[in-house]
Amino acid sequence: MNWNNIFSEKRIGSESLSKGVRTQFQRDFDRLIFSSSFRRLQNKTQVFPLPGSTFVHNRLTHSLEVASVGRSLGKIVGEELSKKTDLTDDAKEFYKYELQNVIATACLAHDIGNPAFGHSGEKAISKYFLDNAELQEYFSEPEWSDLINFEGNANALRILTHTFRGKAHGGLGLTITTLASLLKYPCESVSADKKFKHRKKYGFFQSEKKTVLEIAQNLNMFKESDNPVVYKRHPFVYLTEAADDICYRILDMEDALRLGIIEESRITEFFIRLLESINRKDDDIGKIRKILSEIEDRNERITYLRAKCINALTLESADIFMKESETIISGRFNNTLVDSIEDNNDILKEIAKVSFEEIYNHDTVLEIEIAGYNVIFELLSLFIPAVLNKTPDNRDGKLIRLIPGQFPTDKGTAYEKVLSVLDYVTGMTDLYATELYRKIFGIDIPRHR
Repeated sequence: MNWNNIFSEKRIGSESLSKGVRTQFQRDFDRLIFSSSFRRLQNKTQVFPLPGSTFVHNRLTHSLEVASVGRSLGKIVGEELSKKTDLTDDAKEFYKYELQNVIATACLAHDIGNPAFGHSGEKAISKYFLDNAELQEYFSEPEWSDLINFEGNANALRILTHTFRGKAHGGLGLTITTLASLLKYPCESVSADKKFKHRKKYGFFQSEKKTVLEIAQNLNMFKESDNPVVYKRHPFVYLTEAADDICYRILDMEDALRLGIIEESRITEFFIRLLESINRKDDDIGKIRKILSEIEDRNERITYLRAKCINALTLESADIFMKESETIISGRFNNTLVDSIEDNNDILKEIAKVSFEEIYNHDTVLEIEIAGYNVIFELLSLFIPAVLNKTPDNRDGKLIRLIPGQFPTDKGTAYEKVLSVLDYVTGMTDLYATELYRKIFGIDIPRHR
C-alpha cells in the first residue's frame, strides 16, 4: 500500500464509468444526497427525542455537519499529500481535487445503517437474538455472531452495496474508494476485539464479505487474517472518523444548551479552555472573548465558540494525520486522530465525561432509548419467527405480507431471510416504527388510507 495505489474510480456493481462534467467521486456524493435511505435520516434520533418544540440535531443534520467537517479535512490533507514528490500525476490530481469529495461522501453515509432510536435500536436487535438462543441452530457461527452483535456500521455497507429485489444492481453503485473510506472496522464480527481500534467493532456482515474482499484487494489494503477476514484500515477512514468524532464531541453541547440541560457559562468555559489547550496560532483568545462580549444572543455566542472549536480540532486532526502519515499508510497506526488529541488534553476528556454523565444519561434521552428499544425488540418478536416458520400460520402469512417486496423472505437461507427483516426494520424512521408498533399490537386501530 502506498499513496499512489489506494484509490480507484472502480464502482461496485458496474464495469463501465459514466462520462460527463462531474467526476466519479462527485457522482458518489450526489447519489447519496438523493437516496431515500439518506433522506430517512431526517426522522432518526441522534441523541435527543424527536420531534420537539426545540430544534435539536437528528441523524440527517448530524451527517450533513460531519460531511462539512470531512470535506475540510479532505481538502487540507489532500493539499499536503499532493506535495509528495513520489506521486504520479494522477495521484497528485486526486489528492488536490478529489480527496475532499471522497471524505465528504463517506461522512454523509457514516450513519446510514443506524436503525431508529439511535444506538438503543442496535442493542435491541442484538438482545432479541441473545434472548432467543434457540434460533442459533438456523445459522453458522459467523452468521449468529453478526446477529447477536448487530452493528450499524456493517448495516451501512449493506445498504450501500446490496442488490435489493427490484432495485439497481450493486446498491447505490458507489466507488470502492468511497466505500473503503467508510469501513472503520474492516473485519468480520467473530474477530472484533476492543484492544485494537480497527477491530473495536466489525464492519461487514457475512453477506457483504465478498464485497469487502473486492474493495480491499483493489485498493491494496493490508490483510491481517484470512479466516476470519481482517484487514488494516484504509488511510482515508481516519479522516471520516475524525470528522464524526469532532462533531459529536462539540455539537451535543449546543443541543444541551438549547434544552436547558447545561448552562451557557459552563459550555463557554469548556470551549474557551479547549481553544486555549489546543493553542492554535490563529486563535487569539483575547480577541475571541471580545467578540463574545459583543454578541447579545446566548445561542449565537455558543455557535461562535462551537465553530472555533470545530475549526481548531479539524486543523489539529489534519496535522496529526500528516505527522503520522507513514504509520497510517503502513497500517501501524493503532489510534484515532481525535483520541490522539484527547490523550494529551484534559479538557477534551472532561467534555467527554460531562457529555456522558449529563447529556447521554439525561432523563429524556434514557426515556426515548427505552421506548425505542421496546419498539424494535417487539417488532422483531413478530417478524423473525414468521419468516423462520417452515409452516407459517395465518398470522405469520399476514406479517410476511407487510414486508415490502424489495426485502424477500420467500427464498434463501435463514440468514438471508432474517437479514431481509432487518433491512426492513432498520430502514424505518422513529415515527414509522412507532406507528407500526402501535397498529400491529392493537394500541391504535388502523384506519383505511
